[in-house]
Amino acid sequence: MTFSMYSASVPVFKQILNSLAAIIDKAEAHAAEKKIEPAALLQARLFPDMFPFIRQIQVAADFAKGAAARLAGAEVPKYEDTEQSFADLKERIARTVAFIDSLAQDGIEASAQRDITTGSGEKAKQWKGQVYLMHYALPHFFFHSTTAYDILRHNGVEVGKKDFIGSF
Repeated sequence: MTFSMYSASVPVFKQILNSLAAIIDKAEAHAAEKKIEPAALLQARLFPDMFPFIRQIQVAADFAKGAAARLAGAEVPKYEDTEQSFADLKERIARTVAFIDSLAQDGIEASAQRDITTGSGEKAKQWKGQVYLMHYALPHFFFHSTTAYDILRHNGVEVGKKDFIGSF
């Protein structure tokens, strides 16, 4: 059986990113309905040493765009971390989805044995493409996506597993 690097990455990133955009809509509606200051949800954390909701979304988007770019052999675009609203976060997600859609599928398919480097200097790590995707990029992407979902659920936003999984 052939393993598809593209199928294991881009559609998965898009599915979860789109579900995050949908739960952001639910968070925004929840804040308005309950008369909660949006910043209370945007800055909410599960524990003091964890990133707040905004940063969880930023990092999830960064892992999606970074992994897709590295697998395609493309430069990883830099995003400024200036988001301060639900709308800003949705725009970052939309920009990320548009970027990963712009990458050539055949470049990603050919990446299983390609050398991938993350970090620089003493923090540089070398991976083969498939190992990078399956054991580093996807776990990190899902960790931050799940934590963003959990923050909203913990704060009373009515989201469930179907909202997290989204549609595919």
